[in-house]
Amino acid sequence: MPSVFNWPVRVYYEDTDAGGIVFYANYLKFFERARTEWLRALGVQQQELLDTDQTAFVVKSVSLDYHAAARLDDELTIATRVEKLGRASVQFLQEAWRGDVLLNTASVKVGCVDVKTMRPRSLPDDVAAKMRAA
Repeated sequence: MPSVFNWPVRVYYEDTDAGGIVFYANYLKFFERARTEWLRALGVQQQELLDTDQTAFVVKSVSLDYHAAARLDDELTIATRVEKLGRASVQFLQEAWRGDVLLNTASVKVGCVDVKTMRPRSLPDDVAAKMRAA
């Protein structure tokens, strides 16, 4: 699935450590927000999935590689691409860029679960179709 979703983010003071560098765990927040905005762009509302289908997405695994530091006030682009779409999961490749400098790479596997049981469930058909079309 070659299509890439790009989402801009600016680094705020709250994102940094005492040295003015983005705190390592905050990349996870940037990546989470980008996946959420990708879903919105597809017309998928997570609150609606919770309310009508009792369906949620949960992170199953994540692997991060840090390449360079982001700093206070940097303008970043978070690139999100689906690497694999399974029956009940989605494997993402996400990257944080400052211009043409790669800062961070993440492999994130997200599972679809029934919120009542927290057990895996198939992606809703309409959601899977929108993801495949993207």
